[in-house]
Amino acid sequence: MSVRVRFAPSPTGNLHVGSGRTALFNWLFAKHEGGAFILRIEDTDLKRSNEVYLKDINASLAYLGITPDEGPIFQSQRIEIYRQHADRLVQQGLARPDAGGIIFPVTPQQITFKDVLHGDITVDTSLFESLVLMKSDGTPTYSFACVVDDALMKISHVIRGDDHIANTPKQLLLYRALGYEPPVFAHIPLIVGADRARLSKRQGATSVAEYRAAGYLGPAFFNYLALLGWSPGNNREYVQPEEIVKLFDLKKVKKAAAFFDQKKLDWLNAQYIKALPVEELARLLTERVKDKGWTVNGGPQWMVKVAALVRDRMRVLEDIEEDHAFLFQEMPAYQPEAVEQFLKPEGVRARLVELKSRLGHLPDFEPATIEQAVRGLAAEQQLAPKDLIHPVRVALTGRQVSPPLFELMALLGCDRVLKRLEHAAGLVPA
Repeated sequence: MSVRVRFAPSPTGNLHVGSGRTALFNWLFAKHEGGAFILRIEDTDLKRSNEVYLKDINASLAYLGITPDEGPIFQSQRIEIYRQHADRLVQQGLARPDAGGIIFPVTPQQITFKDVLHGDITVDTSLFESLVLMKSDGTPTYSFACVVDDALMKISHVIRGDDHIANTPKQLLLYRALGYEPPVFAHIPLIVGADRARLSKRQGATSVAEYRAAGYLGPAFFNYLALLGWSPGNNREYVQPEEIVKLFDLKKVKKAAAFFDQKKLDWLNAQYIKALPVEELARLLTERVKDKGWTVNGGPQWMVKVAALVRDRMRVLEDIEEDHAFLFQEMPAYQPEAVEQFLKPEGVRARLVELKSRLGHLPDFEPATIEQAVRGLAAEQQLAPKDLIHPVRVALTGRQVSPPLFELMALLGCDRVLKRLEHAAGLVPA
């Protein structure tokens, strides 16, 4: 059997993480089997469909590294095809006009179908007396358009979420009525949040776009989504996309709901950031900094040094804005608790003023020279090194936590360090 799968989102909202995972599993199965991945846009709801969401679908798939082999194919351009199929069923006496639409009466019966993951599933059709094929506004219903398209597009496998299991017996009745061979069905587990309920806004981010905007790398998010309901074996978690394609086995997808573990995603993304060439990370960080309207003080090579300094501390690219804004601001935003704890104690102001004087006379502004000056002053004043290092860190960054201080000072440069020490000294009483 030639493998042909489809991903069929509706452009009525940003692509949900669960839908992104469905697209990924379809694409992985197609690539593993040497088949084709078709993108079909189910946009017959013209009132709710929006070009903005279509762009989001395309951008989200591209972010995941998914390129359709065929499509996009738009259902809104195929209305006449659905009408012809509905009319054919009317002519055969299998469907009838009703209130401006067309309905398909259903005889009570048992429908059994084999699911790749769940085995045999049996449904009693007395749960639904009839199926609407065409609505009074001339557009097809979801199930009818889905059957017609899957049949005409020669879809071999329909891989979709567990929430579609109830649609399958209805669609099998329509395949039979139209004389089409149904595809193989595989209903994959839904994604649940921390409360084990279906992933929703209550849990935080739910769209692929939100993760993309926060700075989760495409390959990392690909890697993480692939592990939601499937495993490469041997408890492995960090697996490059190319290897996932080779290892992917649809039959090994788990039946149980997949838990979205934000901490695991953060850890995994951090591994991908660490693996990036420092020049590439610098480019990505520069884009984000410029989008914020901040100044890159030292040009591309300075940003390479920034990337090298912060790389091992980053979970997501957004951390450059959240945790390292002080690198790009004239003066840092001081955390009140940091000022209270480290700048206001007695004697701190005088130490900052003295350090400023000593740093201004150094022969060079390299980390080792800076460290010698800071530790030397601490020793002279009979201080533990941390009792000078912590106030200096707050003075320069406004924060209690930062990258290694002496490397950071060298990166900021002598002029900026001296200005910040002077500014911080002015914030506290003599």
